[in-house]
Amino acid sequence: MEIKEGRAYKYCLWAKRKSNKKTPLYVKMQAAAWAKIAEGKDRYAYVNEKACELLYKLMGLIVHPDLGVSMYEGLEDYAIFLITAVFCTRNKKDESRYYRTALLEIGRKNYKTFTSAVIFIVGMLIEPKFSRFFSVAPDYKLSSELMLAIKKIIKSSPEIEGGFKLKRDDVYCALNETTYTPLAYSNDKMDGKLANIFLADEAGALNSYPVDAMRSSQINLKNKLGIIISTQYPNNLNVMLDEIDYAKKVLTGQTKDKRYFALLYEPDEEIRGDWQTDPRCIYQSNPVAVHDRKIFDALVESRDLAALYENKKENYLCKHNNIYYKGLGTEGYIDLEILRKCQEEIPRDFWEDKEVFVGVDLSISSDNTAVMWVTRYEDIVYCGGMCFLPEGRLEEKSKREQLDYRDEAARGHCIPCGDLVIDYTEVEDYILSLEREYGFRIMQIGYDRYNALSSMQKLEREGYEIVQIMQHSKVLHSPTKLLEELVLQRNFRYSENLLLEASFENARCMYDANMNKYVHKKRSNGKIDMVAALINAVYLLEQKELNELDFVSMV
Repeated sequence: MEIKEGRAYKYCLWAKRKSNKKTPLYVKMQAAAWAKIAEGKDRYAYVNEKACELLYKLMGLIVHPDLGVSMYEGLEDYAIFLITAVFCTRNKKDESRYYRTALLEIGRKNYKTFTSAVIFIVGMLIEPKFSRFFSVAPDYKLSSELMLAIKKIIKSSPEIEGGFKLKRDDVYCALNETTYTPLAYSNDKMDGKLANIFLADEAGALNSYPVDAMRSSQINLKNKLGIIISTQYPNNLNVMLDEIDYAKKVLTGQTKDKRYFALLYEPDEEIRGDWQTDPRCIYQSNPVAVHDRKIFDALVESRDLAALYENKKENYLCKHNNIYYKGLGTEGYIDLEILRKCQEEIPRDFWEDKEVFVGVDLSISSDNTAVMWVTRYEDIVYCGGMCFLPEGRLEEKSKREQLDYRDEAARGHCIPCGDLVIDYTEVEDYILSLEREYGFRIMQIGYDRYNALSSMQKLEREGYEIVQIMQHSKVLHSPTKLLEELVLQRNFRYSENLLLEASFENARCMYDANMNKYVHKKRSNGKIDMVAALINAVYLLEQKELNELDFVSMV
């Protein structure tokens, strides 16, 4: 079968049409790029016809367990396109497999795990002897879903079943001695495993470590392939966001890298605001729904419920529409998407000669500690700061909190110090160095008495004005509310900082009997040390401005 007669090429022609409103922009771009390769018009890559013949022959032998037809007939169009592209596209220079990464951002109910299983079965049949395949997922149960799908397909395919041994913990192909093993990020170490092909499933729930570890194992391989699949997840600290961002740069030509294949089924920006009524939001994030009326109707029902009930909105938008949304819920503090509109790189020389207020949140010595500062300039409140954590707990905390603290330290967002407990001397020295480093003048330092008394006494002896801030709703309500208003009015600025964003994302609020709103540490969903320190700094700023207003009114 010539490639132009196959389903993959025909899907590309349909998907890339300008008049087709059911495929999103970035899918159109990838379809157009691969169609050019299939037509022999690309400078670096081509589609190998023999590889296509072998692939489609194998897919003719593999039986779809639910439909009872060959996999080539039974798979969805987008899946045929994905599998054909990754296995049959070759690099003209050295005949290696052209695509090294395949990214699939797709809503639920699109058979993505099933598609992944077919990729692994084909790979195990055609890859070199002794090749190893791994799937990584947040936990073993999720990772095993792929193995269950692989076993189900193999057991339904008599033509290939005899070539496989289905074991409890892995799948072995006796034809060329290849092995597939599911890994769980929560249980298994990812380093030291040579992966010819790896799959990161539900990558929205993973940080960058599993993918980086798998990629590192492939450095010396000529034909390497990493497959990353997920819906959106309501958190900003996952590898999927980085991969999507990079894929868009590849597709738009912002990087020289062309060996990255991506199908990003997410609604175009201009229609996202109409998700409650515009069916294109469903079609563009759920390609199966384009031709399957039952799937479309079920998604409409979920959409209508999400429009009515806030507690269903986050799950629907993220998992079915691939629209990033972090719901405020009943205890949420500030929506992350709103906060990010306040992100703006603050140059170091901005701080020169400014009057700043410093807030400190000194934790127990084995946990995170934060130092934050603020100033108001031309009605905008600017902030800066630093997080501290025990160096000896760096890897443990990165894994548990799904935050790459080592990378954040390299970016200058945190300082690992001490061993298993924080070295408070480093925190004190850091505060003492701020005026020299930034050229600003510290007006006051505010702190929570818990764990901080000794350090604050040392700073006071150095001549700083130290203010103890009672951690009570009647005191914290006002700065908590002020900070929220500053963000909502976009009168707040911070430089890019994932740790600060994570603190905002984790923060949960409560109300006391007088309806005073405050951030509750124990109710929060993770570390909020930077937000706690920031609220202390905002408290000092607010008190200073209130005192100035009182003085003016007296005059």
